[in-house]
Amino acid sequence: MYPIALTQQARLNPFQTPLFSMKPQQQQESQQIKRKLAAAAYDDVSCKYGSNKYYALCGFGGVLSCGLTHTAVVPLDLIKCRIQVDPDKYKSIFNGFSVTLREDGLRGLGKGWAPTFIGYSMQGLCKFGFYEVFKALYNDMLGEENAYLWRTSVYLAASASAEFFADIALAPMEACKVRIQTQPGYANTLKECAPKMHAEEGLKAFYKGLYPLWLRQIPYTMMKFACFERTVETLYKYIVPKPRSECSKPEQLVVTFVAGYIGVWKGLFARIIMIGTLTALQWFIYDSVKVYFRLPRPPPPEMPESLKRKMGLLDC
Repeated sequence: MYPIALTQQARLNPFQTPLFSMKPQQQQESQQIKRKLAAAAYDDVSCKYGSNKYYALCGFGGVLSCGLTHTAVVPLDLIKCRIQVDPDKYKSIFNGFSVTLREDGLRGLGKGWAPTFIGYSMQGLCKFGFYEVFKALYNDMLGEENAYLWRTSVYLAASASAEFFADIALAPMEACKVRIQTQPGYANTLKECAPKMHAEEGLKAFYKGLYPLWLRQIPYTMMKFACFERTVETLYKYIVPKPRSECSKPEQLVVTFVAGYIGVWKGLFARIIMIGTLTALQWFIYDSVKVYFRLPRPPPPEMPESLKRKMGLLDC
């Protein structure tokens, strides 16, 4: 038998119910094989999970993931910002492109690319790098069994903590980008804009939008990371016909891209296409960096053996 309190805790968890049916002997043998394969996969890694090198390379993956994808959509972001600031002049996406091309030419669509690339690279460094740090930290604080039971809560807390610092890194460049894109004649480049803003308003000019940035980005990032983690877990459990340790690296990257897309597949059609694709590409690039540098990539979480015994899911 197992303690009543533990069962109640599992069932009352608002984010998941870790109870599931198992085929006793067959399931035990399958799990043993999975663990052996996962252990073998760890022999071909370039660093230890949780090491400084691991976190540094995860941060580098975040730089490429966010910096490249956000810079790629600068023209669309430019029009979106101008529609919000001056809807009478920029009546729609297509009209906004037409007006901008007529007034500023093709180069005008690239306004703000430098602060976008720098700002979102810094954000990606903190977002993905610190997420790995906080996830490991919170898992260690909870212990193996509670870390499994409350894994979604860990994803939410770790991503919120990481985004808090990521937005501090992003805010100065985001402020410059908005000035360049929405105030014609103020400045055309980051080199012109940053000194001008500092001379007029001091350092506070770069952090005016920090609170709105937190309100916008932290909830979004919490959902983005938690949905991705649980979607990957679900795909390998119910859809992919073999454990991740048996999948080739290209197959694993396909699962990553699909999970990133499914994780935000809600809302208006335009948002699905733009944000869904952007998010999926970010996860794809991030995981590609992990694969390229041969970083440890733990398999989706499984219920610890000790917890299975307490809940009567294994024969003691």
